[in-house]
Amino acid sequence: MQTWTAVAHRGDPYRFRENTLASLRSALDRGADAVEIDVRLTRDGVPVLLHDDTLKRLWEVDRPLSALTASQATELTAGGIPTLAEALSATEGTRVMADLCGGVTPRMADRVLDAVRQAGAEDRVYYSSGAQSLLTLRAAAPTAELALTWTSKARPRPALLTALRPHYLNYRFSLVNPDLSHRVHKEGYLLSVWTPDTAHSMRKLLALGADSITTNRIDTLTALRKQRG
Repeated sequence: MQTWTAVAHRGDPYRFRENTLASLRSALDRGADAVEIDVRLTRDGVPVLLHDDTLKRLWEVDRPLSALTASQATELTAGGIPTLAEALSATEGTRVMADLCGGVTPRMADRVLDAVRQAGAEDRVYYSSGAQSLLTLRAAAPTAELALTWTSKARPRPALLTALRPHYLNYRFSLVNPDLSHRVHKEGYLLSVWTPDTAHSMRKLLALGADSITTNRIDTLTALRKQRG
């Protein structure tokens, strides 16, 4: 019986440009249980999929997203940057891990939550980010499912965990060891890891008890699942 979740990081970025609809669909075709997407706001407050704060790396346009309207971003990328609404439509019925980038303001929290609500996707979208961003989101969404991204082996402060009530603790995979995994599970959380891309690393993390693996190589992870029966 499967006891862990295979999450496609930005879709299937080795086959298609990350955070595009083609990348998300490819990941689902290859057996992903969930897709991870990066969400930012345009100047006019539309949630779209983009990891970086500018369009330069992916789209060769040296403009910050925050200075562009949604229609301008669409025009400059020939329709390549999808809105959150479009991404939720393309992944209908599938879990979506929305990584909130650039620092979450109350305005961003409201716009993202509104898009998810309008798509009827509240029951399948969960949110990852750092502590301060998730505190802002939690204030706007008391029942949202959260994955607290943590970049240290040190335990998050008890007061923070009480305030956030995360479902997952989300660690860079290189930080995970037996003691950390034991502590996370003992305290009642699920262990999420990002982003191992080799079968060797994936096997090691599963042996350590990872409940969710986010990877750029979703084909490798789903092939491993088949091998394990």
